[in-house]
Amino acid sequence: MAKILDQPRYKCALAAMQTVQSIDGAIPILHAGPGCGAKLGGGAGNSGHFSHNIFPCTNISEKEVVFGGEKKLREIVENSLKVIDAELYVVLTSCTSEVIGDDAEEIARSFREKGKPVIFSSTPGFKGNNYLGHEWVIDAIIDQYLESSDEKIKGLVNIWAGIPLHDPFWLGNLRELEKLIEQLGLIPNTIFGHDRGIKNLKRVPKAEFNLLVSPWLGLNNVKKLESKFGTPYLHYPVLPIGAAETSKFLRAVGEFAKIDKKKVEEIIEKQEKEYYYYIERFADVFLETRVMAKRFVVVSDSQYSLAITKFLVNDLGLFPAKQYIIDDAPEKYRKSIEGYFKELNYDIEAEVEFSVDGYKIHDEIRNTDYHGYPLILGSSWEKKVAKQTDAHYLSISWPINERLVINSSYVGYAGGLKLLEDIYSVVLTRFN
Repeated sequence: MAKILDQPRYKCALAAMQTVQSIDGAIPILHAGPGCGAKLGGGAGNSGHFSHNIFPCTNISEKEVVFGGEKKLREIVENSLKVIDAELYVVLTSCTSEVIGDDAEEIARSFREKGKPVIFSSTPGFKGNNYLGHEWVIDAIIDQYLESSDEKIKGLVNIWAGIPLHDPFWLGNLRELEKLIEQLGLIPNTIFGHDRGIKNLKRVPKAEFNLLVSPWLGLNNVKKLESKFGTPYLHYPVLPIGAAETSKFLRAVGEFAKIDKKKVEEIIEKQEKEYYYYIERFADVFLETRVMAKRFVVVSDSQYSLAITKFLVNDLGLFPAKQYIIDDAPEKYRKSIEGYFKELNYDIEAEVEFSVDGYKIHDEIRNTDYHGYPLILGSSWEKKVAKQTDAHYLSISWPINERLVINSSYVGYAGGLKLLEDIYSVVLTRFN
């Protein structure tokens, strides 16, 4: 039986156009109705090469629904090649174009046979959300655009983490992961954001290994890269926030890359000394500010629910209530994701619920005893329930309406300190 989705926290698969827009030099071509593009094309930020409001679209109407839209799609692609200075054109299909049976894949192939950089990805909303759509677009790039290479660049590491634009912290997180990798003497290679794009995309097959920092998103992509190009991958499921997880992350990458353990430990020791210096300076704030209860709840996707839970338990000593994962993670990954929440310090475990029903989530939060003023981290949807429960509230995931995120990040040692700043900036307002 169909259900009403209250308070949506993701978009349809066609929103994978944002993945394309985050690649400098690439542009999506939508085979969709005008409403789809208008709803999904907005937002803050883009690759910098094109505005997020610039994207060709077939604007399917009743005429195309009845007689087919292949001719119109071919015309749109031809004209895009003439007037848009892009290096990669990605045709994305919608529910309407898929239902009427237009063969967008064949059209894209016909342009590639003429030497044009046009690829195709099937992204109708009825097949899945924008998390899956992101994976499908990357798969399409791997299959239809990337070329095999016998050359391997020593130390080159492809980094995959999060979902561009949809994750408010996507760009800052990638840059911080790059910095961590550079400290180990490796060469980070990312394809999203300023001054990366197509030039870095073409280097992907030349990497020594792929590094996936995510509980599940992107796992299919790195497996495909391994199958097609023979590139091994390291799957690190936790976005590293704070000293405890970032040090584990550096050791894991160092071991996988066969970096001298002494060098890795020297890097960790230096970083941890500075990290704990700042923690000690404000220890009284963390220990004596008892207006916040010890229990917290995170309402976010798999990546942030897991990463923030580990940070708040392992670095700050808080206790997790039930944690809510709202990205509709595929069933095959859920058991392993639940297992990650059992790998907390002091034998603490967190109960996890996979739910896309905002009404149910908020009802459970309202009826949970947090033994004081809880900490709620989620999206702008959680602002109301935080007020109802007299909680401390911080928005950390889409949709965010009350804060601007430009290049901020919660990744690494500095990211952990930034998250503490943001949390206690909220907590301390209760005294005013």
